Amino acid sequence: MQQWDVIVIGAGAAGLFCAIEAAKRGRKTLVLDNGKRIGRKILMSGGGRCNFTNMYASPANFLSQNKHFCKSALSRYTQWDFLALVQQYQIPYHEKTLGQLFCDNSAKDIVDMLQQECDKAGVQIALQQEIQTVTFNDGQYQLQTNGLSRSCQSLVVASGGLSLPNLGATAFGFQLAEQFGLKVLPVRAGLVPLTWQPDDKAVYEEISGVSLPVTAEANDVVFPEDMLFTHRGLSGPAILQVSSFWQPGDEVVVNLSPQQSVQDFLSEAQQKHPEQELKTALSRLLPKRLVEKLLEQNLLTNQPLKALNAKSSQRIAGLLHHFVFKPNGTEGYRTAEVTLGGVDTDELSSKTMEAKKQPGLYFIGEVVDVTGWLGGYNFQWAWSSGWVAGQYC
Repeated sequence: MQQWDVIVIGAGAAGLFCAIEAAKRGRKTLVLDNGKRIGRKILMSGGGRCNFTNMYASPANFLSQNKHFCKSALSRYTQWDFLALVQQYQIPYHEKTLGQLFCDNSAKDIVDMLQQECDKAGVQIALQQEIQTVTFNDGQYQLQTNGLSRSCQSLVVASGGLSLPNLGATAFGFQLAEQFGLKVLPVRAGLVPLTWQPDDKAVYEEISGVSLPVTAEANDVVFPEDMLFTHRGLSGPAILQVSSFWQPGDEVVVNLSPQQSVQDFLSEAQQKHPEQELKTALSRLLPKRLVEKLLEQNLLTNQPLKALNAKSSQRIAGLLHHFVFKPNGTEGYRTAEVTLGGVDTDELSSKTMEAKKQPGLYFIGEVVDVTGWLGGYNFQWAWSSGWVAGQYC
């Protein structure tokens, strides 16, 4: 039986960060992971550049049944703390949009930094580990893995959610929480493309690849960013953001011209180019293929601008500022960036991330019911929750 002070399950962002902090305190720390390498999600995130935090990260950017839970961790280990570590390793980075910080070169820079921090602190890592059983006796956790028995005082679950199953995502963390009597809230895919109804698919799949800046709204939450038409539905940052707030059966309202009043645009175009066709004018405002598709659907009628009256201008503006999309569903965990729901925060101490009724058991990162917006917020939750647990486990 191998004896450890701390065993962390999951060699992702939260797990590695927690292990580093625990080991710095002199705790004999082991990380177990079912994959062949550490930081698999980090490596593929942000198109391989890793959007490792957000300069504007605050509790307002997170969804949870208890929206106050994340405040403690986020205030004790902030985006500036993590950025200081990145700068210490001289990793080149840049701000893309809206405070999103990315590596200039590769996400591998972040993984290498974490590996070096693990080495410095003396963290041991064991990969390709399948955990068969976890039991608790006399204040010790026993783990049976690959024919090996290991025990520890503190067990930290950083096994992530169900998103991106091809990277080894499993329900292990949720099942372990339930095994020890913790409540797990229903889970679903978040930050995920939304799919067409069959009739809409037949119409819009032809303009797959068309992208434009919009604002997208679901359940009174509005996000301004780009939207992308795909073969399966709508994607792009604006849609991924609202997908976390969307519920089956809801509509998504898209403003296709958020920067410019369509009525003002048409009235100005009418004065300057009265003979111009509506199709030509609108193609200066929106992607041409989208305008053609709206005409083809008889949602717009092509005519010279001089033939437009106030009522028809208003109707066109109404259509473009309130383009209503009723999704059939989402693309699911296969393409989702995160899992919504998870271990109920009421079961955990916000100060330590330890389970209130199960001593020495900690839950951090995506397995917990705290989900960030798109844009580096989920990584910041991983660093913050991992850091906090690492001070106590």
